[in-house]
Amino acid sequence: MPDWLFNRTTVIALAIIGGAFSVLASVGRSKGWLTPQQLKYLNVAAYTFMAASIILFVFAGLLGMGAQTS
Repeated sequence: MPDWLFNRTTVIALAIIGGAFSVLASVGRSKGWLTPQQLKYLNVAAYTFMAASIILFVFAGLLGMGAQTS
């Protein structure tokens, strides 16, 4: 697997993107800006990015690659 995939920056970036999608979905729902279908897509995207971040974090720890920062 490519080294950048387990990189700390990649894991954090995926988590931040997932969080941003989640916040957008929440604000869009509360303000009535988005349709239910758009909310569904944003929530799926949010959970997908967050799950990818968690999975990569766990694999990096199991493979002993957690200390890489570059």
